[in-house]
Amino acid sequence: MVESRLIQGRYRLLERIGRGGMGEVWRSRDESLGRQVAVKCLKPVGPQHDASFLRVLRERFRREARVAAALQHRGITVVHDFGEDGDTLFLVMELLTGRNLSQLLDDNRREPLPVTDIVEIAEQLTAALAYTHEQAVVHRDLKPANIVRTADGTVKICDFGIARLGDDIGFTARLTGTGMAMGTPHYMSPEQIGAGTVDHRSDLYSLGCVLYEITTGVPPFDLGDAWAVLIGHRDTAPEPPRDRRPDLPEAYERIVLDLLAKDPDDRPRDAAELGKRLADARRPQGGHPTGAAASTDGAPGADGPESAPTQRLPSWTRGMTGGSPANGARPAGSGPPGHGLDALDALTDAWTRGPATRGEASAPAGPAGGPRTTLAARHAAGLALGGQGRWAAAADVHRAVAAERARLLGPDHPDTLTSHFEEARALDRSGHPAAALTGYERVAAARTRSLGADHPDTLTARLETGHALGRLGRHFEAHQVCAAVLSGRTRALGPDHPDTLSCRHHLAFNLRRLGRLEDCHAMAREVAEARARVLGERHPETLRTRYEIAGVLGQLGRWEEALRGYREVADARAGTLGPDHPDTLAARYEVGIGLGRLGRSAEALALYRDLAAARTRVQGADDPETLRARHGLGVNLGRLGCWEEALAEANEVAAARGRVLGADHPDTLVSRREVAVALGWLGRWADALGGYRQVADARERVLGAAHPDALASRGDQAQCLEQLGRTAEAVALYRRVATLRQERAARR
Repeated sequence: MVESRLIQGRYRLLERIGRGGMGEVWRSRDESLGRQVAVKCLKPVGPQHDASFLRVLRERFRREARVAAALQHRGITVVHDFGEDGDTLFLVMELLTGRNLSQLLDDNRREPLPVTDIVEIAEQLTAALAYTHEQAVVHRDLKPANIVRTADGTVKICDFGIARLGDDIGFTARLTGTGMAMGTPHYMSPEQIGAGTVDHRSDLYSLGCVLYEITTGVPPFDLGDAWAVLIGHRDTAPEPPRDRRPDLPEAYERIVLDLLAKDPDDRPRDAAELGKRLADARRPQGGHPTGAAASTDGAPGADGPESAPTQRLPSWTRGMTGGSPANGARPAGSGPPGHGLDALDALTDAWTRGPATRGEASAPAGPAGGPRTTLAARHAAGLALGGQGRWAAAADVHRAVAAERARLLGPDHPDTLTSHFEEARALDRSGHPAAALTGYERVAAARTRSLGADHPDTLTARLETGHALGRLGRHFEAHQVCAAVLSGRTRALGPDHPDTLSCRHHLAFNLRRLGRLEDCHAMAREVAEARARVLGERHPETLRTRYEIAGVLGQLGRWEEALRGYREVADARAGTLGPDHPDTLAARYEVGIGLGRLGRSAEALALYRDLAAARTRVQGADDPETLRARHGLGVNLGRLGCWEEALAEANEVAAARGRVLGADHPDTLVSRREVAVALGWLGRWADALGGYRQVADARERVLGAAHPDALASRGDQAQCLEQLGRTAEAVALYRRVATLRQERAARR
């Protein structure tokens, strides 16, 4: 998208002022009415996204437009128009002049807002929510970054991008999946976390989180680990706001704590009831309206965060720095901007102009701004690009920022090394492990010099070096690096710190790549037990280790144990993440593999039917994982002797994989082989031979003639020739395969 582009012959895009999860926001001019507006455009989708992804994204954008345009209230951003212009979907909104609540807190150095401001904001937000809930609309992602206070003091809720129409729940479920799929951890209700029923009371809980933050300066569960934040929402009582802010009137503290009740039935019944309670709290007490006699300097009380009672979380979380709230506006350089309209400051054209050469000072600037602030914003922009999956663009941004930071701050300055690290990570994610390895090694060496060998940042860079070595197939070197990092983390952090356990997990499964399956199994069991003790039985990382253990058991031929392990992980993930979460579905797929290996094909068939339906519902019919589930369905149809059905399924999956993944993709070739297998069982050997030959030719072309998969396909071809009575050709092909195998073995 370029400057001065004209949308639908009417709206001229002048300047990009924000970028969020649903698209970009531009300051624009309505040429027909001569007024300034904000135009939100659907973010361009790269070729890596398939048609089903684009279809769902466009449908979600249209839904946002319809919902937002129907809402007419002083406390909600006005939508003037929406439509399509070529491939661009757009939404035309009023152009707001003001700051969102996260930015107001940042402007105030994360100190809480004055009580009088909190009261005013609470009352305006409550009135806006009362209206939207009356329209059967639930916002579902209320957070400081989505709430703007305009220049005249009006408070407006923005971005109904994942709002749910109460009369259209089924449609929204198809778009958003489970409750875990949408929302921001610091402001999610317990029912969103548990994928339970979400109604208007979930917005009231999120409002409680917002009010808690502007009252105390921090969210109710201000921990650095996202899982700990979610567990806090679900299981832990928040610290009373007056422990941090003694000047807050008791009536307001009671309201905030009631909004944060775990059970929706224990919260105010609706926003109308909340409005009455806020009005009662404002009534004069002792001759003064509540809030008027309170301090307005926004300072917290003497009992700050250090005096908070210990929460029911692992001991290693004490003292953990939480950073800025997820998806809110952040201090410069602390991370990517949020998904709403909070990117107005960070994502301007400043970071796209290249190195800071336009009149900037040559020395680092202080807190007021200058080149360091600009570079921090550009660094944040690079992180945001990575968050969107645009890794190649992210690498370019981090490379440019690293060069400029090296010039301003020095090559070994922590900020310079952070940029180099992020550049290497982006290269890694974009499929360049060799270049990433060079970058990681450079950062690890520099951090060793400046920070010490056992500093957490040094060890993180060294661990990523090990991962890159593994991706390059250099598993023995990767194992050595990982073992050294484990020793350093154990010394620096202790044996049960999550980072130490993460390293032990990687070390265990690198043993698997080295062929040491028994050693891998023994170490992985120790890691799983430690993670369960430290993080909890159902923590995602605990379940991840147990999932990998089941895979090793399968490789060892212990399929009964593997099946039991996969089932336990699938059940736990369904309870924690939701039945349609990708990790849950991945575990269910492996349950199907285990059932098939044990000859329980009827059970496997039923599982794959359900799994294919779930994948289609959540990810679309052409998603590779949906096609993988359908492939399993076809295989088990064949095992049960239903070869006509198996052939039809294999043909459809092969065609879809060819379209989505490419004709020579390994998964496409597996499906084409399955077509040939079905043809053979149906006695159509001539057709089967053509299929086997095409697969063998493709594998030989892509992998090489001596690759095990290519040799296996030539073996299939030879067997088919035998079935057709063409014995001499079959013998010649068998001899060729044997020769290639001998040559391969000799080279090894």
